[in-house]
Amino acid sequence: MSDERRNRAWYGKLDKDGFIHRSWMKNQGFPDHAFDGRPIIGICNTWSELTPCNSGLRELAEGVKRGVWEAGGFPVEFPVMSLGETQMKPTAMLFRNLLAMDVEESIRAYGIDGVVLLGGCDKTTPGQLMGAASVDLPTIVVSSGPMLNGKWQGKDIGSGTDVWKFSEAVRAGDMTLADFMAAESGMSRSKGVCMTMGTASTMASVVEAMGMSLPTNAALPAVDARRMALAHMTGKRIVGMVEEGLKLSDIMTREAFENGILANAAVGGSTNAVVHLLAMAGRVGVDLTLDDFEIGSEIPLLVNCMPSGKYLMEDFCYAGGMPVILKELAHLLRPAKTVLDCDISVYADGAECWNRDVIRSFDEPLKPAAGLRVLKGNLAPRGAIVKPSAATDELLEHEGEAYVFENIEELKATINSDDLPVTKDSILVLKGCGPKGYPGMAEVGNMPIPSKLVKQGVRDMVRISDARMSGTAFGTVILHVSPEANEGGTLALVKTGDRIRVSASKGALDLLVSDEELAERRANWQPDPPRYTRGYAKMYVDHVLQADQGADLDFLVGKDTRPVTRESH
Repeated sequence: MSDERRNRAWYGKLDKDGFIHRSWMKNQGFPDHAFDGRPIIGICNTWSELTPCNSGLRELAEGVKRGVWEAGGFPVEFPVMSLGETQMKPTAMLFRNLLAMDVEESIRAYGIDGVVLLGGCDKTTPGQLMGAASVDLPTIVVSSGPMLNGKWQGKDIGSGTDVWKFSEAVRAGDMTLADFMAAESGMSRSKGVCMTMGTASTMASVVEAMGMSLPTNAALPAVDARRMALAHMTGKRIVGMVEEGLKLSDIMTREAFENGILANAAVGGSTNAVVHLLAMAGRVGVDLTLDDFEIGSEIPLLVNCMPSGKYLMEDFCYAGGMPVILKELAHLLRPAKTVLDCDISVYADGAECWNRDVIRSFDEPLKPAAGLRVLKGNLAPRGAIVKPSAATDELLEHEGEAYVFENIEELKATINSDDLPVTKDSILVLKGCGPKGYPGMAEVGNMPIPSKLVKQGVRDMVRISDARMSGTAFGTVILHVSPEANEGGTLALVKTGDRIRVSASKGALDLLVSDEELAERRANWQPDPPRYTRGYAKMYVDHVLQADQGADLDFLVGKDTRPVTRESH
């Protein structure tokens, strides 16, 4: 066995330090030959009962271990912080960077040669990849997999997407509260992530398109036996990656990120992919900017999956999954290496579509030019984004009067008021929900339609904020306005009655107020006092970057691959 492997600095020494490292590990029953120099593979697990999306990862870890042992490696599982998107307050995004720190320091501190990332829930996949990128060992991903389709009253219902629809129907008087509560148990029927094309399934799809997982990882249901088999094969493959010296940075190249952007557009992926890919690129040293997402703007929507379509991830899997998408995008994909040490084009080998209503062809898409659009103008000098595939076409070119909510509390207190002075043509503006402002840039950008308008049948309006929205959400929602209000961006200066012009086709977002008036308002503007004065949240607010830079912490950008030379005793 090689003496060059990283683990030899822990387990290869014939001295006091080597004795300590080996002896304490042996209390778990590991034999002498486990420390003979074979690859030691860390299994970085975000399993938690408070993260329902990842509640199946304990079982998947056993599949990975089987594969590692079979390939001649030594698997060791370790926990890291788990981020339950649906359970955490004020938002799981506040803690994505903390997870990344946990992953980075755990990988660096332990004597492992390669790592398998077990994640799935929205922030766990990007957080783990950010942390792993900053250490740059051989790395591969196994995702949780989506839940089975939701079922209620004889029809399929989708995570998140139908929550928003049902909630509005109750507010409009079109659905009883009893029916609303009954749908709750039928929506989440198995372990796994949202079965809509929300952020979790989006990131799994993007990871597959970037070559950071084995083929078919994105769509296999969490409870499908084939996902356990995939975990086993992933365990085998990571040992090979260590033996080949195939590092994360060899795979997460500029070309891979561009492929991820193209795939995100084709599947109707979450707007959250933008902030996560920017942060991941910053860690691995790829110069990716918000403007680069325009390469996906003309990509047609190929996946007929909620929230942009009608089907769910289980259907996407049975129709052929990501290999079919990569086959449809073959003429556009950039040559890029994968965890299999082959070009990404190989992932489409043998792919067949078994249901053309679920996965459309490139020439006969669900929607043309449906990729995310980047908007810029005096209201968003550093950019904002909108998801045309989930928006109302006529509202993507719109001018109207702003109605401003200064914070989320004001919105919640007044949105159902019958005398709220808004019409269907108004533009709702929400401040104070960006990285610093919330803090954590919560998924509140898809503001509820005012109750008085819901009762009139209005189901979409232009909404603008420095927040994010769930990947399961829909509507003409302009997000990630940068700089945010709490950083003194133009958004902070908007007043009710101001006119705003939106043009997705021109990539424009403008506040129709004179420069002189804005300068006067800016001179009188005062930032809100900080909501947190201690702990991680304070550190986050003090150091978080803006959305157009991925909302990472400024001191975490980049990587440190220096070997750890100092011993603990």
